[in-house]
Amino acid sequence: MSISAENATHESVAAAHSVPEHTPEEAVQLKQLYKDFDRENLIPLWTQIADLMPMVPSPKALPHVWRWNDLYPLAARSGDLVPVGRGGERRAIALANPGLGGKPYATPTLWAAIQYLGARETAPEHRHSQNAFRFVVEGEGVWTVVNGDPVRMSRGDFLLTPGWNFHGHHNDTDEPMAWIDGLDIPFAHYADAGFFEFGTERVTDEATPDISRSERLWAHPGLRPLSGLDNTTSSPIAAYRWEYTDRALREQLLLEDEGHPATVSQGHAAIRYTNPTTGGDVMPTIRAEFHRLRAGAATDAVHEVGSSVWQVFEGSGTAVLNGETRTLEKGDLFVVPSWAAWSLQADTEFDLFRFSDAPIFERLNFNRTYAEGRKNA
Repeated sequence: MSISAENATHESVAAAHSVPEHTPEEAVQLKQLYKDFDRENLIPLWTQIADLMPMVPSPKALPHVWRWNDLYPLAARSGDLVPVGRGGERRAIALANPGLGGKPYATPTLWAAIQYLGARETAPEHRHSQNAFRFVVEGEGVWTVVNGDPVRMSRGDFLLTPGWNFHGHHNDTDEPMAWIDGLDIPFAHYADAGFFEFGTERVTDEATPDISRSERLWAHPGLRPLSGLDNTTSSPIAAYRWEYTDRALREQLLLEDEGHPATVSQGHAAIRYTNPTTGGDVMPTIRAEFHRLRAGAATDAVHEVGSSVWQVFEGSGTAVLNGETRTLEKGDLFVVPSWAAWSLQADTEFDLFRFSDAPIFERLNFNRTYAEGRKNA
């Protein structure tokens, strides 16, 4: 009997290929064989293949939405009750995917959290193998100090802390501030690749410059300093400022209005943050993008190998996640597991920040994308 490759499952193929019944003697021998496997810590593939090699990815992580209006008050309460400093190091509250058994992971490879720093507080310096970034949905007045370089944090800014860079944060105002952190903690933990080291009790430079030294050297479009011609693993730019992101998205939509090809699809402008030394992703394990949809615009439904986390920066709309429609407003975060179908629909102009583990899967050649209604990419 032939089996259609398109509709085949491990179970349907097994059912189509009958196996002769074991004799009583063979049944006894088979039972002993499995006992001997257990004794030697062995597991035969034929009992596990459907779990180990599914026909399509079958993630344990679930699509999920976290509401900013719920997250921020909880973070503020923790600010009143939980000190920031040595031991806990950061007042950061991780998004725990409900499909991952209580682990503090948004996806099996990505960690996301809301971090809250109170008025005049300092989070002491440390460093770790894991790559990290900050994205600011609202507020200002905090500087993150990365390898001694004070970097202003303001609304719409995307800020990098590549792996093994010392970093701390200090709030120079009388108001608290919150932002989201993204790291590759689950991936590093699974791979047993994590290291951690304490730094100074405060930060090495408490200055509050408007522009960091790294931006002064590197953040000039299309221009590269001759003092930095070696490629770097992560981007040397500490902060990607909102004014440039906003302008790039606005110009894409204006070009579309003028009849020129500039957008991803009708009414959908998008940019990717890049490493100016390679033209690739800002960090080796994390991709970051920003998307803007005109009011009324929509995306195709897409399946992708690898997972992503999104945050609404401004506006309102909906995300359809594996067929379930979820309304979204400013600050809301949602997760798209590997191969889950997702699409977006804008009610107003709809701005969204996105980060993903795409660089990992592209380097391993595991990446795959399928857009419903179109051919495989």
